[in-house]
Amino acid sequence: MNKHILLLALSMLCAACTSTPTATPSDAPATSRLRLATYNTSLYSDEAGGLIRELQGDSAHARKIAAVLQQVRPDLVLLNEFDYDDAHRAADLFQRRYLETAQPGGGEPLHYAYRYLAPVNTGVPSGLDIDNDGTVGGEGRAHGNDAWGYGLHPGQYGMLLLSRYPIDDAAVRSFRLLKWSALPNAVRPLDPASGQPFWSDAVWSQLRLSSKSHWDVPVQTPLGTLHVLASHPTPPAFNGPEKRNVARNHDELRLWKEYLDGGDKPWLCDDRGRCGGLAADARFVIVGDLNNDPVDGDGRHEAILELLEHPRVLRYPTPTSTGAEQTSLAHAEKGVARRGAPRQATGDFGPRSGTLRLDYVLPSAGFSHLGSGVFWPADGNPEAGIADGSDHHLVWVDVD
Repeated sequence: MNKHILLLALSMLCAACTSTPTATPSDAPATSRLRLATYNTSLYSDEAGGLIRELQGDSAHARKIAAVLQQVRPDLVLLNEFDYDDAHRAADLFQRRYLETAQPGGGEPLHYAYRYLAPVNTGVPSGLDIDNDGTVGGEGRAHGNDAWGYGLHPGQYGMLLLSRYPIDDAAVRSFRLLKWSALPNAVRPLDPASGQPFWSDAVWSQLRLSSKSHWDVPVQTPLGTLHVLASHPTPPAFNGPEKRNVARNHDELRLWKEYLDGGDKPWLCDDRGRCGGLAADARFVIVGDLNNDPVDGDGRHEAILELLEHPRVLRYPTPTSTGAEQTSLAHAEKGVARRGAPRQATGDFGPRSGTLRLDYVLPSAGFSHLGSGVFWPADGNPEAGIADGSDHHLVWVDVD
């Protein structure tokens, strides 16, 4: 235990990405089990700096998100759709004013001594005509459609990893800049009318695979080093007949499969130029809103099934909730039924899409499963009042 805690002294801050120690090593709890979680918080704004301004006030939305986290109290949690800013003001405000303050319906104040956040592709101008409308960039949706990842401003829909345990900054790997065309057998979208590629070779060769980013963040836990594989692939929607977002979601998921498969991969180079996949003996957890249901929705399901069934991924009972079942059955009564198990959904996406399982916590096979769940209380439960802060619900898994 002391060996891992002493690694705090090696934590370093870098300008573009940071794991920030916010307390002394003695704050890390001594435990032989880990609670791992993912939560799409919907803490984003359509305006640059909008989330900061919201958190500087009294955000009922942020209080609900914090209350859920205080109830579940994960040791490690990835927050998706948390706007990134270079000064990390939003992360500071959320942690200090919301997580570290007891919230109505929540639990005791919750402190994370370490965090990791870094730039993402969303909202960053590409200088390319990615939507093929004949113009480059513009305002509003036109700007977002031609960004490296859809977003109205740089950092929208970012990611924030919170941890009770030290993060090995020097070993973090980011694949934000990896070219889509570098992925072997990449699914290049075609114009169905002509049968030709949707993008010219000049554009295709420059496109980035990750719509936000793909991170490998090593965390020094009491159970040893845990590689947190974090991402938020684009939803397989909001595209034309070429289905470019369906293809991108598929290949963003397949990147993790390639990362786990092993073997010589000189094309798989991170943003610092280090190439190759994850070591064969490394323990990991894949976390995030992966935007792909194994059965329902518009995604190419084989991509998520390959991850769920990967030999390096732990087989364990799918997390469930009574709220998911109740909501799924209510949609079914109105003609929007799930083919998958109603209790396994992780979000409610309205009368058109119904409920879907999009959020995942997938530990490696080296762990023992102790328990899991989705924080989605049924209507009438006192905790239901804090569970509607996002259209997604927190998913957690306990391992040993």
